[in-house]
Amino acid sequence: MSRKVLITAKTHPYLIEKLEDKGYEVIYRPAITYDEVYHEVKDCVGLIVTTRIWVDKQIIDQATSLEWIGRLGSGMELIDVAYAEEQGIHCVSSPEGNRDAVGEQAVGMLLCLLNNVLKSNLELREGIWERDGNRAWELNGKTVAIIGYGNTGSTFAHKLQGFDVNILAYDKYKKGFGTAAVKEATMEEIFREADVVSLHLPLTEETKYLGNAAFFASFARPVWFMNMARGKLVNNRDLIAALENGVLAGACLDVLENEKLGTYNEEEKAQLAWLLKATNVVVTPHIAGYSHEASIKMARIVLEKLNML
Repeated sequence: MSRKVLITAKTHPYLIEKLEDKGYEVIYRPAITYDEVYHEVKDCVGLIVTTRIWVDKQIIDQATSLEWIGRLGSGMELIDVAYAEEQGIHCVSSPEGNRDAVGEQAVGMLLCLLNNVLKSNLELREGIWERDGNRAWELNGKTVAIIGYGNTGSTFAHKLQGFDVNILAYDKYKKGFGTAAVKEATMEEIFREADVVSLHLPLTEETKYLGNAAFFASFARPVWFMNMARGKLVNNRDLIAALENGVLAGACLDVLENEKLGTYNEEEKAQLAWLLKATNVVVTPHIAGYSHEASIKMARIVLEKLNML
């Protein structure tokens, strides 16, 4: 009987080796398309995915032998988990595997923004030696608000300790997590007190475009805004307008509303060009959580949750 596992994304060889040690035939197709998955998955017992492929009802109905789905990383919005589990398919993710990488990048991007690291470096490449225009804002003493206190939100809070900041955290679905270092806060407190705001939320119907004009205007002062989670948590038009109008002090963005640059329309091209030119914005190509160490840790945690280690 076939024991095929389809891997639809780049992964560390560790994962392939461990699956083969367990007797699986691994089909490693990191560039596979949705249509190719549909035809390939029919006799697979396992499926490994990241953020590239929708695992919807059509794929699940086609995968008549599928026993489990492993998600490398966090966020299950591209998998119809409820329908999969109705069909007896076990679904696991591994947010524990890349939370340190996300937390470290969040701190790094914030320091880069406040200290004008990117701005001054780009100026130097053009022969401009500018000190006054690149005077930093210290993180020390600032109030950092974290919205969403799961794996990455709580890890970001942990990484911030030592910078002498005040940390506020809000999670609609979690209570009682406050500590001596992290104050459990309401959104009203965050709007009133925050200097820095970082989103660490899954993408759901409830959270889609949370970052809009009304949200940005709710803060008592212009905040530095961070999104390390999902691009569609933020409305690009409203974000750019808030930055242009000084409603926001700056932004750190590891994710974008549309991350497939080849599909951009003229408005999206103009938006990205604006963000990349803005001196108070730091943008990276969804690399938070993409560390060398995380690639192994995510694979190990998926295997642990599938009882394969």
